[in-house]
This record gives sequence, structure tokens and C-alpha cells, in this order.
Amino acid sequence: MSLIKVALAGATGNLGVSVLEALLGADYSVTVLSRIHGTSYKLAAHPNLTIEEVDFNSTQSLIAALQETEVVISCLATLAIGSQNPLIDASVAAGVRRFIPAEFGMDSRNPMCVVLPVCAPKVDTQKHLQEKANSNNGFTYTGIANGLFLDWGLKVGFILNPASHAATLYNGGDVPFSTTTLADVAKAILGVINNQCQTANRILYVHSAVTTQNKLIQYAKDRDGREWHTICRDTEQIRQESLAELAKGTQGHINAAMDGFCICASWNTDYGCDFSSHLDNDLLGLKTMDEDELRALVGSFL
Repeated sequence: MSLIKVALAGATGNLGVSVLEALLGADYSVTVLSRIHGTSYKLAAHPNLTIEEVDFNSTQSLIAALQETEVVISCLATLAIGSQNPLIDASVAAGVRRFIPAEFGMDSRNPMCVVLPVCAPKVDTQKHLQEKANSNNGFTYTGIANGLFLDWGLKVGFILNPASHAATLYNGGDVPFSTTTLADVAKAILGVINNQCQTANRILYVHSAVTTQNKLIQYAKDRDGREWHTICRDTEQIRQESLAELAKGTQGHINAAMDGFCICASWNTDYGCDFSSHLDNDLLGLKTMDEDELRALVGSFL
């Protein structure tokens, strides 16, 4: 029996590493699409792994690398998610059955999120995917909204900084938000591949947990008893500041602005940051973490 062939773009990023591990662990044949002179050559060798250097702006270059590929997964970084069209077009031309875009994060169907500059490229990509699905029998797509990356957000201090016992509390710190570990996002992708009929041409919602910043801090306090240094910020003020940063136009200011827009979408209920009422965990085989598991995860970063 031949292996299902999957292509992965962005394999060396924060999410891509976990996705690649899950794909190889599930015994798929994986082609990593690497930028020319990129860093994918550093990936550990595996009998089911092939690395293809491609020009992501060239449909022809991508078509050649996608021959006999069934599923394409894009884990491109935030600033590159607006440039997925050549990869989508090449997937259609190569006969790919399912495209999973770099959707991962906020609820891009929420009308408040849609107008955030960080989300607009996702919306445009969805429109392009839908157009291709409508006009090409056999081509489908699935987007996955997973909220914030939980373990990454604790490691780098985006959600909290357990290592230094410090946090910026957004809108008071009691806003429930959906958040997912990198490994669970990878499991969700496997769930899409294994349930292609049920997941076609949809945005799916998953999370490992719904929690609040203050709950996470309390878990840390229960573990080591140390006090935390916190400051409070209002997300609307952050949105205004981010718009000002974006207008400055330099790469550093753009990066800061995008982080700010993500904060707005993650800790303001108007942006639909709690996915509890419309989860697709069961469809994709994901379990939610219980309180003990969440406590243990926070404790591992102290």
C-alpha cells in the first residue's frame, strides 16, 4: 500500500516542526518545500522525508515539486500568509486534493477580526481557495483556527512569562480565551487528513483549553508560591497603538503591530476569542486538557 504523500511549507517554524514530527510519526510520505538556500537542510534525515527547494513565487517551480501530492499544508509565518496564492495555484495544477492554509490562530470569520490587518491576508486567502474549489472538482481546503499557541505563548512570554513571574494582563486578565498546544494543532491537521469528506471547504475550530490569564497565574502561584509582577492594558488602546506602528512602515514596526493585533483578537470577547460554543475537537480527535494537565504545563515553564 503506497503512502499518502503530503507536502509541507514552513517546516522549520514554530508550528512546522511539530507538524512535520506528527506527519512522519503517522507514516506519511512528506515533501518539505524549502526556500532556495533555506534552512530545511538542517532537518534530521528520515526515510519518508524529501526536501525540495522551490521558488515560492513561481507556480511552475511549485508544480514540479507537488507531483503526486495529495495534501499540501502551509505553515508559513505571519508575514508570509498573504503570499500563498502561487502555492494554491500550483496545488490545483498538480492535482492536489486538500490544501490546509496558514490559518492557524484567531477566528478569521469574526467580523471584528476580519478588519484587523493581521487577519486580512487570511480572509483573502480563503476567498482564493473558495474560488479554486468552486472551479476545480477534486480540489478542497480546510482552515484551522486554534487561538493562541499555548506552550509557545508560555515559553516566549506572549501569554504569560512564568520564568520571570511577570505578565501583561489584557482587559483585566479574566477574559476566557481558546489556546492550543503545538502538538494538538498537529493532531488537528492529521484529523483533517483522515476525515477529508467531513472537513472539506470549512474553517474548523479547536483548542486544547479555554482559560484566562489570571487562572494560569494562580496555577503558577499554587505551584511555587511566588508573587507576580503584572501590568494591565486595554486591547482597544493596543489596537490604536498598533495602527500607528503599522503606519511607520519599517519591518520592526510592522512586526510589533501584528503582535498587537493578535493581542486584540485573543483577549477581547468581541473578537470571538473563546471557541467553546463551536468546537470541532471531536471530529478531529482532539481532547481538551483538564485542570491538572493545564497546571502541570504551566509548572513546566516555571
